[in-house]
Amino acid sequence: MQTSPDRHEYPAHWEADVVLRDGGTARIRPITVDDAERLVSFYEQVSDESKYYRFFAPYPRLSAKDVHRFTHHDFVDRVGLAATVGGEFIATVRYDRIGTDGMPASAPADEAEVAFLVQDAHQGRGVASALLEHIGAVARERGIRRFAAEVLPANNKMIKVFRDAGYTQKRSFEDGVVRLEFDLEPTDRSLAVQYAREQRAEARSVQRLLTPGSVAVIGVGRARGGVGRGIFDNIRDAGFTGRLYAVNQAFPGKELDGVPAYRSVRDIEGPVDLAVVAVPAEHVPQVVTECGEHGVQGLVVISAGYAESGPEGRERQRELVRHARAYGMRIIGPNAFGIINTNPDVQLNASLANEKPRPGHIGLFAQSGAIGIALLSRLHRRGGGVTGTTGVSTFVSSGNRADVSGNDVLQYWYDDPDTDVVLMYLESIGNPRKFTRLARRTAAAKPLVVVQSAGAAPQGHAVRATRLPHSTVSALLGQAGVIRVDTITELVDTGLLLARQPLPGGPRVAILGNSESLGLLTYDACLSEGLRPLTPLDLTTAASPADFHTALSRALADDTCDAVVVTAIPAVGEGSAGDAALAEALRSAAERVPGKPVLVVHVELGGLAEALSAAASTAPQAATPSASHPFRALDRLAVKAPEEAPRNCSRLIPAYPAAERAVRALGEAVKYAQWRRDAAEPGKVPEHEDIDEKGAAELIDGLLARGQGLTLGTDETCELLGKYGVQVHRALPAPTPDEAARAARTLGYPVALKATAPHLRHRADLGGVRLDLADEEQLRRAYAELTELFGTPEELRPVVQRMAPRGVDTVVRAVIDPAAGAVLSFGLAGAASQLLGDVAHRLIPVTDREATSLVRSIRTAPLLFGWRGSAPVDTAALEELLLRVSRLVDDHPEVVAVTLEPVVVAPHGLSVLGASVRLAPPPARDDLGPRTLPAY
Repeated sequence: MQTSPDRHEYPAHWEADVVLRDGGTARIRPITVDDAERLVSFYEQVSDESKYYRFFAPYPRLSAKDVHRFTHHDFVDRVGLAATVGGEFIATVRYDRIGTDGMPASAPADEAEVAFLVQDAHQGRGVASALLEHIGAVARERGIRRFAAEVLPANNKMIKVFRDAGYTQKRSFEDGVVRLEFDLEPTDRSLAVQYAREQRAEARSVQRLLTPGSVAVIGVGRARGGVGRGIFDNIRDAGFTGRLYAVNQAFPGKELDGVPAYRSVRDIEGPVDLAVVAVPAEHVPQVVTECGEHGVQGLVVISAGYAESGPEGRERQRELVRHARAYGMRIIGPNAFGIINTNPDVQLNASLANEKPRPGHIGLFAQSGAIGIALLSRLHRRGGGVTGTTGVSTFVSSGNRADVSGNDVLQYWYDDPDTDVVLMYLESIGNPRKFTRLARRTAAAKPLVVVQSAGAAPQGHAVRATRLPHSTVSALLGQAGVIRVDTITELVDTGLLLARQPLPGGPRVAILGNSESLGLLTYDACLSEGLRPLTPLDLTTAASPADFHTALSRALADDTCDAVVVTAIPAVGEGSAGDAALAEALRSAAERVPGKPVLVVHVELGGLAEALSAAASTAPQAATPSASHPFRALDRLAVKAPEEAPRNCSRLIPAYPAAERAVRALGEAVKYAQWRRDAAEPGKVPEHEDIDEKGAAELIDGLLARGQGLTLGTDETCELLGKYGVQVHRALPAPTPDEAARAARTLGYPVALKATAPHLRHRADLGGVRLDLADEEQLRRAYAELTELFGTPEELRPVVQRMAPRGVDTVVRAVIDPAAGAVLSFGLAGAASQLLGDVAHRLIPVTDREATSLVRSIRTAPLLFGWRGSAPVDTAALEELLLRVSRLVDDHPEVVAVTLEPVVVAPHGLSVLGASVRLAPPPARDDLGPRTLPAY
């Protein structure tokens, strides 16, 4: 490792794994003196043309002086980074700090020349773009603000790398050379480019795992019954369209049940895209090496014995990830249940599920194998989609998710044409900030339904520390458009509705059916879900299919309804013929008005379920479903799909065995549809002319110079908040009755006397606050009562404050969480927020529309709008306060916590009566840095 004469130690934090454009991985790290041989070998594999573009002249080999120069860096003014695969260089980048005269310089010079060289075999993989992001981050860390590069006009690939990076650029042409200069400060466009490249690369890396042309199962036993043999049989029986190989070092022959068999992956003559590893954990490292050397693109590691087994297993898991990434491979697992792709061009069931699910358009992700089994089973039991509509497109069980996580799979599903609805069961969220960003983008295109476990993360999962409670994280996911449900049953119920029906235009629900009591149950369920049900239409038990058809047609044509719930009970003695007729009646009515969702609530109508399944189907008929599963064949009620319905599918009417389940799914669809409409007009972050951003920055810098973290005093808090137009009512200390009287005369009567000791602060219910003291006599009497009841002034820390106009007491908080980012919270003061948890949250920066919704999203919001005849308060002033606090935290990440309590919102204006601010160096934001995979 490089030491003297280096001016800095080796910067290990610059090391990173990245996903390239083609889905493979590479490791980026600083170049050191130990890399001389690697550099020479790398250069020998670069074409003469690429060398010419790099050095502007024929340059067949590096001299000893060149090698010394390119491997000796001080990691400040001269830095070199290499991208490696299998420990060997595939590309390099370096910068040299220069002065205004273009000559080598040191700080404070803030410009550097940058140059790349990429091996020809790896050009087009996005290596240079990834290196530019990382060398740019290194340069910013070392005080460099601008890069300059000289490129030959014919070197279009490198010019494109710089042009497409999204930075602010200047371009000139002198002496036959194109000179590019660009600032390194991230811009909205550069971040957008970075996120787009991240999405393409990570989606491609998952696509390579889910759509392999060849699969090797390693650990296949000759006898049936083992894990490896089970997966091998499942792949073969599912009709995998690619090449399948069986691998076991104990194999004596060359075939296993007609499939080529080998002792090692190395012995396979052709390429292997995916290896499914089912060998004991102690043998996995050898398997990874063999796969890496053979050029395998990805691994699904079924083997257990990793982080879920304790500290030793956790270290074994880290080594597994490092080992695989060194060869450019990504991993699903370890301890994974497997993956499934039902696309007819793939037909892959590389999982422990004995049956491949029916093909459809639901993407399914589960971290736990047991939960994965339960989800697949329930989808299969509920019908799964013989028409290919409500079955599964792809399924991923990530196990310990040591490498590939839900974020990666979400990147893939975002633009996967085979997936219309995403269902995820998350036991943990490793990177909430990134997941929220990806979820918001995905939810704008297709529904994302999530069950998030509220318990501790499983032992095998690496999870970032967060100080936010589970309820807060859930609220932030809801802000991002995620449909949050609590159980697997709700996950399937909601997913099937969204896969089968268009989104409702609003909360108005028509209810019709042949049971008055079932209609009333549905009506009550709608009220509980916040929907607006119309009076149920009772068709009576004598209703015929024609009556259902007429009633449903009228309801769908009614402009005052946005969705229809049909309730049905069995008709005595009609049998399957009556069920088929009813199904056809509903189908034909729904076909005429395809823009509104229709749901059926039935009571154990196996016959109707089968009839709904068979009505007007154009798909191949499957075997008759078991009568014990009334939902198994609901999926063939085919109606021409409207534009709003899921893509490439027929519209299907889902049926539910209970009104509560149907209405709960409909309620989630209504909320999601409203989010989609709101997301189309996201609002804006207002500009306030009276904000002094520069003055606040100077004040913060001066305060932080005192130490690494501090809670500001009263005067400093008021000054900083004042820079952003937030005025705090003065509170003067009152250590004695005389000082209290003097403070009251200064402020003017009437005043309030408050105890600020921690156990009494903001606790008017305990008697620590006396209000509306009109004169000195009342003030002294209140002072005596407080000290008599609660202790000495030293214990009480009393203060005097001028009375504010009466109103509703609220609390505004902002905090920077290391995992989720900056969060703004709002609630009413007192028991409502503390005891009931009635607090709403939004990610910062908050837009004007989000501030409006934040105020209205707490359960006690009616108190702000004139509840029971009280005067409505000035919510416009409250929303402006929320926006100003959001701006303060967003502009200055050193402000890691703000609390305004109480904020009294009156009919006209508001008063901030208490405030605290904490400053600290901000936590690192990896979403603003270069693309990296989680470190191991």
